Amino acid sequence: MKAQRFFAETSREALRQIKDGLGPDAVILANRRVEGGVEIVAMAGGEIAQFSGNSGTVSKERRGASDARPSADQAPPAQLVQQSAPDLLTQNIVAEIKMLRGLMEEQLAGLAWGEMQRREPAKAKLLRLMLNTGFSALLSRQVLQKMPAGCDFEKGLKWIKAALAHNLRSAGENDSIVDRGGVYALVGPTGVGKTTTTAKLAARCVVKHGADKLVLLTTDSYRIGGHEQLRIYGRLLGVAVHAVKDAEDLRLTLAELRHKHMVLIDTVGVGQRDQVVLEQETMLNSCGAEIKRMLLLNATCNGSTLDDVVRAFHGESAHGCIITKTDEAASLGVVLDAVVRHRLVLHYAANGQKVPEDLHAANAPHLIHSAFKPQAEESPFALSDNEFSLVASGLAAIGGAGSFVPQHAFGAGVASGVSLG
Repeated sequence: MKAQRFFAETSREALRQIKDGLGPDAVILANRRVEGGVEIVAMAGGEIAQFSGNSGTVSKERRGASDARPSADQAPPAQLVQQSAPDLLTQNIVAEIKMLRGLMEEQLAGLAWGEMQRREPAKAKLLRLMLNTGFSALLSRQVLQKMPAGCDFEKGLKWIKAALAHNLRSAGENDSIVDRGGVYALVGPTGVGKTTTTAKLAARCVVKHGADKLVLLTTDSYRIGGHEQLRIYGRLLGVAVHAVKDAEDLRLTLAELRHKHMVLIDTVGVGQRDQVVLEQETMLNSCGAEIKRMLLLNATCNGSTLDDVVRAFHGESAHGCIITKTDEAASLGVVLDAVVRHRLVLHYAANGQKVPEDLHAANAPHLIHSAFKPQAEESPFALSDNEFSLVASGLAAIGGAGSFVPQHAFGAGVASGVSLG
């Protein structure tokens, strides 16, 4: 295998020489600009394939020689220990080709982004707004791909809000869990606000159906006095509170409470990567009763943490979710992005510690509008014009990659069904 050098005044002429001399399957190994033109090092594609096959032959010969050794103490011949030159050359060629491909993709992505800024400045501005608001690059890219052509910034922003609100699945007033009743377990990581949210739901149930129609259960036996906070809420509401230890205890307790309109279970708060999460899931599944999970999502978490929480607590199979601590979050874009991408059903949004005032039924248009509300001051995490150009080029480079967003999330039916008038 021998590499050949080609010299020409222009790259086009050099490529023509390579095609004529080595054929259309030739592989470019290196190129550089020299005085008077360019110099390209190339090799015929058939020769690379030939040596790739030879490497397999060398490996077989090496294995045969190894099997033929008379003794384990006998040292193998030096020429068999050394890696063959064709193997090393092939590896270097593959690495060089991958590097050249990466450089070309980055350059083409930069050109594509520059063309987008020139031809569709409104779309570029909207992409920057969505990223700075907290929406993921995956979701932002899919939304903008479905946006009708020719929209200015204001019309495009209105369409984006309507599309996101359409895809934010909310339960609505007619599907309130307080009215429907049943057994619900509030699950989520530590510090997300499960006990306070349980008290808020309990207060709503007491107002509508009376204290005798509701019972509170707690599985929090890990923290010292972990169930005392729920017992205090129970005394204030006049509702019975029971602590359960295991699946059998939970099964017997639920059997006694089957005549109740609603049973709320406040589960133990642990990190989403703790083994206790699996133990808790096993307990809820093996108690012999239908327990609907309500996943609580902290609005102050970042996107990666929220994705981790949804996966750990099997959020896609949950009955629904509740967003907490919306009053503490700088922007709701991150948590709404997680709800939309994972196709969760949003029931409530909590914005404080007051029971039961600070719990509101999910209103998709209002939440999306709040996510795009301008901040009082410029965030140090917001991208400047120069920084955003670099990031956008990277997004263009991965534009063909797979997305976490389901394909039906922003299908043609959604786009045509959203009213922008």
